[in-house]
Amino acid sequence: MTRRPYRLVRVLSSALAAGTLLATAACSDDGGTDGSRVSGVTASQAAGQRQTPSPTTTLTTDRARTALITEADIEDDWTQVQDTEAENWHDSLLIGRVGVSDFLTAKARAADCRRLLDSLFDDDPLGRPSGASELRGFEQGDSRLLYQVASYQRTDPQDSLNWMANLPENCDQFTVTDGGEQRTVQVVEASLPGVGDAREGLRVTVRGTTGGTEATLTLDVAAVRVGDDAITVAAGGLDGDEDDSVEQAVRLGTQRLKDVLAGKTPSPNPGEVQ
Repeated sequence: MTRRPYRLVRVLSSALAAGTLLATAACSDDGGTDGSRVSGVTASQAAGQRQTPSPTTTLTTDRARTALITEADIEDDWTQVQDTEAENWHDSLLIGRVGVSDFLTAKARAADCRRLLDSLFDDDPLGRPSGASELRGFEQGDSRLLYQVASYQRTDPQDSLNWMANLPENCDQFTVTDGGEQRTVQVVEASLPGVGDAREGLRVTVRGTTGGTEATLTLDVAAVRVGDDAITVAAGGLDGDEDDSVEQAVRLGTQRLKDVLAGKTPSPNPGEVQ
């Protein structure tokens, strides 16, 4: 089966060449009040309780591009890269066979964990967009951040958010084997600002060896639904711990998408967004 290149973190080969591999331990979010998931509808709530706004504008490719964040929307020293470069980011640490013996309900949970790794490799945490979509990539040292705005009008993004909500339990820790090398994957919940109609955040940590060298890949992943459209953010690398930048991208990016769907022009000054 041929899979699209994973477009998030093209850090492994360059880090190996430079000798800059850093083992990064996974850590839990500080759980502050801004990270509350109790706003509107959370992904763990039933579909019957779903609350959806009435946007005045359909998300087209041009509008999705307008809704993308810029360097000014995220903290630290992120630099935007060419779209063609971001589209070809990938990380081989996410490739491998999931160990079925790790799970009590083996087949179902192993399938969830395989789907998680595939979705990260393909940069589709909510599944393949059924409508317009645009992405933008940023880099900072050995870390990468990929941001996507997409329409899911023909596929319910809430179903995928519900699936994400169960991953910290279904895939809290499992093993992946690739070419005789074994890696340990841990998945924990990450809190997000209470924006949009529903949201889910994850921290995924992959520890093990690749090419005989120890490595730890840490990814912070977030998805926010606004009606039938959504933003997704995935950031991290061998340095890991990009939760602050993800939180900023989620907060300001959601507002940009809401502005576009309301027929407004997003503010060029992120500081004006409350």
